[in-house]
Amino acid sequence: MEVKKIADAFKILSDKTRLKIVKMLKGRIMCACELLEELNITQPTLSHHMRKLQQNQIVNAEKKGKWVHYSLKGEVIKELIEFLSNMEVIDNE
Repeated sequence: MEVKKIADAFKILSDKTRLKIVKMLKGRIMCACELLEELNITQPTLSHHMRKLQQNQIVNAEKKGKWVHYSLKGEVIKELIEFLSNMEVIDNE
């Protein structure tokens, strides 16, 4: 994964609401209505966050009737995990 893509993904995930959304979507598909209930935010605010996550290929969206259902898009998440797991930490304590 190129450095710019990694930096962009971390920037998007630095927002606490977006981080909560990603955590909620771990291993499941959720309707926007469920996300709204859990997060206690307005629909326009959710749409803003979901648009940012979609633009950075972190979530998938599928419209079903009136609602949109969201899930994690595995590729970027896996690449971030791989990037972090390859970091060597030196403990200076």
